[in-house]
Amino acid sequence: MISAPTTQTTKKNPMKLNSTILFMTLIIGMTFQSRAQHLSISQYLHLVGQENLGYAAEKYNVNIAEAGMETARIFPDPEFSAGAFDNQQSKLKLGQGVSVGLATTIELGGKRSARIALAKSELEQHQMTLQDYFRNLRADAAIAYYEAIHKGNLLQLQQSSHQFMEQLANADAMRYKLGVITETDARQSKLEASILENGMYQYEADLKAALVRLSVFAGQKKTDSSLIPEGNFKNLDRSLNLYTLVTEAQQHRADALFALIGKTVAKNELSLAKANRVSDLGINTGLQFNGASTNEEAPTPDHRAFNVGISLPLKFSNRYRGELKSAQFGISKANLEYEAILQQIQSEVTQAYLNYIAAQKRVQQYQHGPLKEANQILEAKIYSYTRGEIALLEVLNARRTYNEIQQSFYEAQASLAITLIELERVAGFWDLK
Repeated sequence: MISAPTTQTTKKNPMKLNSTILFMTLIIGMTFQSRAQHLSISQYLHLVGQENLGYAAEKYNVNIAEAGMETARIFPDPEFSAGAFDNQQSKLKLGQGVSVGLATTIELGGKRSARIALAKSELEQHQMTLQDYFRNLRADAAIAYYEAIHKGNLLQLQQSSHQFMEQLANADAMRYKLGVITETDARQSKLEASILENGMYQYEADLKAALVRLSVFAGQKKTDSSLIPEGNFKNLDRSLNLYTLVTEAQQHRADALFALIGKTVAKNELSLAKANRVSDLGINTGLQFNGASTNEEAPTPDHRAFNVGISLPLKFSNRYRGELKSAQFGISKANLEYEAILQQIQSEVTQAYLNYIAAQKRVQQYQHGPLKEANQILEAKIYSYTRGEIALLEVLNARRTYNEIQQSFYEAQASLAITLIELERVAGFWDLK
């Protein structure tokens, strides 16, 4: 007698393969993947954080900003000058000489401190950008992780269906020889088994592609290794408060902090623009060596001359207030951008929360009704068919209905995982383990 595979709501499932065994079996058959690592979601995300190439490249922006901090601390370089002169009156013998000088600029108006403050706030922005990059990277990688599990479940269902139809086809071949059923029914069940076997190829390809994507997120460079998810769709239910989620996201999400720091950056840019309008003080000093003059009318011995002086630019350019106005407009822009990001966060969190609640209800509805009912109907149809009470077509229709409901359940599970990840992405917290 042919028994139908039971759903996840039953206690026993003789035809259901363990997900880990399924993945291992598949990987063994993948010639380009000879080494497999079985990872939990937390282990996988840790690997992504350590090895992802895009994230590693993004970190250099922080290093560049730190270097900018050092640049902002630089004082103006002093200038050394040296020269020689000749009075060009060789007949009059007026002599020659050399001169050396040293000059520097003293910045006034707090320019250096304003530059340092601006560089510091820009560094904080880059740090927030890095955090935000990882927030999105972690969410995308987690979605890829659960997508791989989902593809494995679909392949498992297809394998189970194929195994069932093969058993049914073998039994029908015996029943045909005994004259219990017609040749058409025996050929039909064999054809159905062949169709299901053909469908497995695409499911296998989908799973392999999902595993390759996992490797890309984790920065795996070798093609002979594979990362295998060992997780499942359990522990995805959360009891969450929308108001708390929105408030926490607005206070702690990296892009909100980036926009908040942006207000500080704009203020520091204004301070620097004001400081740049203050004239700097130039200080210079020099020493001149004059050769002896042997002119008969006015002979002079060789001598030295020392000079010191200051210079002060005439800031006619201060008549133009473009830089100042630009910085002032930047403050207004930064304030509006911060308010806009708060509104965006509220909208994103609200939508993600509603999607998650809907996904929760879908999974619960499948668990408490259609799965068990579809399995029971399929078992009853198989029993009636083996007793010769119904036609093969009714069994096939029941099997297709069972597969469709099971696939829909897997889709609902995957949707629950994805909507939870999206909710945690936009709410700025993470608790998947």
